[in-house]
Amino acid sequence: MIQYFCEDIVFPFREKRLTNRWLKQVAEIEGRKVGDLSVIFCSDPYILDVNVRYLGHEYYTDIITFDYCEGNTLSGDLFISIDTVRDNAAFYGASFETELDRVIVHGLLHLIGYDDHTEEDRKTMRAKEDEALRLLATLRQG
Repeated sequence: MIQYFCEDIVFPFREKRLTNRWLKQVAEIEGRKVGDLSVIFCSDPYILDVNVRYLGHEYYTDIITFDYCEGNTLSGDLFISIDTVRDNAAFYGASFETELDRVIVHGLLHLIGYDDHTEEDRKTMRAKEDEALRLLATLRQG
């Protein structure tokens, strides 16, 4: 089950059904299934606190993924800073919605096992994100 929460902000996320369908299809393509997934929208100060408290990192980020996967079942918590997503969208010249979709699927891809520590990993991750975004565009049309 995929659930959506807001921690210290009000954020009306309107595409829950479509996003659920999309994430389940991305998982299926990778030979996985979605278990318990929480998407938690928050602010920069909130995600900074999570980053410091649980990971020992003193910097802002767009997403923190906590992995609770078992076998082929994807479960975890995706903390997403709406502030940073908005800033990154402006920086990269993307719409807020596209950047948010990219960040959400980025978290799912981490749960699947993709990483972004090296340049090669980042290229693979970006290609997987782009593939998933094309799938989402197809789902929106149909």
